[in-house]
Amino acid sequence: MAKTKTTFFCQNCGAQFAKWQGQCTSCKEWNTIAEEVIQKAEKSSWKVETPTTKRVAKAQRIQEIDTTAEARLNTKNNELNRVLGGGLVPGSLTLLGGEPGIGKSTLMLQIALMLPYKTLYVSGEESAQQIKMRAERINSNAQNCLILTETKTQNIFKQIEAVEPDIVIIDSIQTLHTDYVESGAGSISQIRETTTELIKFAKETATPVILIGHITKDGNIAGPKILEHMVDTVLQFEGDRNHVYRILRAHKNRFGSTNELGIYEMQGSGLREVSNPSEILISKNDEELSGTAIAATLEGMRPLMIEIQALVSTAVYGTPQRSATGYNAKRLNMILAVLEKRAGFRLGAKDVFLNITGGISVDDTAIDLAVVAAILSSNEDIAVAKDICFAAEVGLAGEIRPVTRVEQRILEAEKLGFGTIMVSKYCKIPDANYGITIIKVAKMNDVVEWLFG
Repeated sequence: MAKTKTTFFCQNCGAQFAKWQGQCTSCKEWNTIAEEVIQKAEKSSWKVETPTTKRVAKAQRIQEIDTTAEARLNTKNNELNRVLGGGLVPGSLTLLGGEPGIGKSTLMLQIALMLPYKTLYVSGEESAQQIKMRAERINSNAQNCLILTETKTQNIFKQIEAVEPDIVIIDSIQTLHTDYVESGAGSISQIRETTTELIKFAKETATPVILIGHITKDGNIAGPKILEHMVDTVLQFEGDRNHVYRILRAHKNRFGSTNELGIYEMQGSGLREVSNPSEILISKNDEELSGTAIAATLEGMRPLMIEIQALVSTAVYGTPQRSATGYNAKRLNMILAVLEKRAGFRLGAKDVFLNITGGISVDDTAIDLAVVAAILSSNEDIAVAKDICFAAEVGLAGEIRPVTRVEQRILEAEKLGFGTIMVSKYCKIPDANYGITIIKVAKMNDVVEWLFG
């Protein structure tokens, strides 16, 4: 047995210290540092007996490296496949985080029941009967899903050797513990050690492993920050528990883009994939309302039509308020300054509230023009026509700047039935017979004159 070692860890961010102190110097939280006794054995919980799997790395020229794409495992879930970059990579470790009750376990169980591969679903939080009740609500015809309620990694690996699954799902990593570390389940050292054992298993057997993780009050994945560096992919499941829509994002992905977005709708029978996000992001109002405008944005390779809502009113309390939901508040202040300086609108003494419907956050600067149209529409109390959408960036000089992949935005607007799209005069649009009117503007004054002139 190795020598006993005592270490101090911050229970919030995972920073390690040689001695106790009141405040963590990494995350600035107070009274989060706790002592943990670490006592490791000389060998890991996961051990591959067959010597044929061990290979010695050999240096080779970069031209000789085989770049043939490895076959991915199709999860039978288009939204998850898109976010992962095409499916699960053999031997990869994926970490899924999200708030309690958001639907992480439901999503993973639903995918485990749909997969055509033998899947081992390990739960340390729910009993087998609870999982069975949820599975019957989602899909009662699954044949390849095996359920194991266990938290000790030594017992989990014995079952893995017995059933030889193609995919392993752990719900959740905070409930696992190993005999080779003397601390409670969920502690920093336990999370790090159990994750290391799972990584060793995944890499040596080419079996994909999906971990479900808890998050802290700040929205970060609980446990040491190194946990996110150890895994190959970090997914975040977002949304409001009081609403039915959920968003799946990739914060880190070694095998694909981190810009992709998956959207689900929570139903009684599980999570439904939303193939056309514009159906939830645009209101279905029949009458025209002032203060709303439609923007053509992109999330990864997917074009989205989103609705921008603005409310401009006289400041009641003396100091004007500026509030933005789903949009950068500093960029909103910049656009208001441009409107006042370049277009002559006196908005300095008025409250301005901005909201992107559907509960999503957008960083694409191509929605600037739609933000301008929504603010001006509310200020003038004149509705923007419902068949008009916008795709352009606004500069500090009041110029309308071009955006990337404008043709894809135009085609998406045309497909959804919009009659007009307003873009920058300087966009390079390929010559084609578009079924939508393209309005090209160069300055802020051109936008104001076209909309309200």
